[in-house]
Amino acid sequence: MNRTRKPASAKRRSGIAGSDGGGVRSLAGSGRAIGGLGACAIAVALLLTPRTAQAVPSYARQTGMKCTVCHQAFQQLTPFGRWFKLNGYVYGDATDLPPLSGMLQGAPGYTITGKDQPGGAAPYFNANNNWSVNQISAFYAGRLMGPYAKYILGDSAAAAVNHVGTFIQGTWDGVEQGGPSWDNAEIRAADSVDFHGTTITYGAYVNNNPTMSDLWNTTPVWGYPFSSSSLAPAPVAAPLIAGGVGQQVAGYGAYMMVADMLYTEFALYQSLSPQFQGFFGVNPEGETQLKDVAPYWRIALYKQMGAANGEIGTFGLTSGTYPGRDHSAGWDRITDVGADSQLQYLTDLHSVTVLLNTIYEWENWNASKQLGLADNPHDHLLTTSAVLSYLYDSTYGFDVQYFYNVGSSDAALYGTRTGSPRTDGWNFEADWLPFNKNGGPSFWPYSNVKLDVQYTVYNNFDGSRNNFNGEGRNAPDNNTVYIEAWIMF
Repeated sequence: MNRTRKPASAKRRSGIAGSDGGGVRSLAGSGRAIGGLGACAIAVALLLTPRTAQAVPSYARQTGMKCTVCHQAFQQLTPFGRWFKLNGYVYGDATDLPPLSGMLQGAPGYTITGKDQPGGAAPYFNANNNWSVNQISAFYAGRLMGPYAKYILGDSAAAAVNHVGTFIQGTWDGVEQGGPSWDNAEIRAADSVDFHGTTITYGAYVNNNPTMSDLWNTTPVWGYPFSSSSLAPAPVAAPLIAGGVGQQVAGYGAYMMVADMLYTEFALYQSLSPQFQGFFGVNPEGETQLKDVAPYWRIALYKQMGAANGEIGTFGLTSGTYPGRDHSAGWDRITDVGADSQLQYLTDLHSVTVLLNTIYEWENWNASKQLGLADNPHDHLLTTSAVLSYLYDSTYGFDVQYFYNVGSSDAALYGTRTGSPRTDGWNFEADWLPFNKNGGPSFWPYSNVKLDVQYTVYNNFDGSRNNFNGEGRNAPDNNTVYIEAWIMF
């Protein structure tokens, strides 16, 4: 349920930094659809009828448990929520309903920025003070065949199929106002074995976004802020792993948790063909294409300590890339390495979570420099985020984040006034979750609602702090107030 706007990193990689046009674009050498994803493609095509969520009511109906068993405030996972995901989304058999859910995010939402945005915040929107529907999503999430496997396949076959779970999301974007498209999608299978008194949980998955598989809220797909306005100004720079190839790739991965302490994961990602992406509503024009396969890795140490639990780990992605899918000048090389930590303290009345994340990116612009898309042959980018979240009585929440991005100055790469990616500031959020503690109304008890107000304040924005000779925008002009209703059903 993160940002629905096309990631700034995708624009930067394609040589159209901060704009919707320009740069070199080509569909030549478009790659190939991955044959092994065929089953996933068929399943998604059947299931999506109309971008990112994890706290879906179909899971609550499947387990028969309150939302707060798996989440503090959606979408922050508790230890049980992480166990549920680790084991393939398949625990529980408490409903005869199919594993379907829906979401209205920013329905409505209201965005105010410090200064009007020239030309409008987006097509068909005002320069400021905008109402919007951020996104409408449908989910197929739970056991692959819901509660029906035993009736369709028989008990023995159902025992195997019921180890396979899904998280598949389709979305209509209320800001871009295009057609529906697939969003984060994953199918995974898991099981456990006892090895000399040590429990080992292992599994495999196919998904379409690096870090979607992760169990903690410190990696990009499930990181804070969990929702934000698509009509607010967004910094131009972000690591490739932070949404730069989401919904454009297929990844095949395997993972293992040993003794509820050591988590390891490895996957290979490959770009999907333009035809495949177009079939699922994704526009491949100008995107970054991965060369061959991109390895993704994740290692984390986890410890439960009474009411507290903690994690520390690392993750990363490396790949050759074709800017804008253009193969004429060779390829670039991008490597992202992240470090993260999460601390939680959970009681019946108080929930406190601290999230720490940093990603360092090495960039070799062999192709982009030849194509005039970068000034420097090499650049680097560092992003850091620290978040403190508090939830009282499962109902009233407050979050504060400090974010800091810095890296090489490259005017052609970023297309900004300063050529610098430096952006830092604070995000504050207040939440009210009226149904989180005791469930939704009697006619739909597994629904949930979050009403929140966010305020984002910038000290620096794309290298700008103050106006240059009174021209352009300074950092405070991008400060944003966002008010939204977020409904899950």
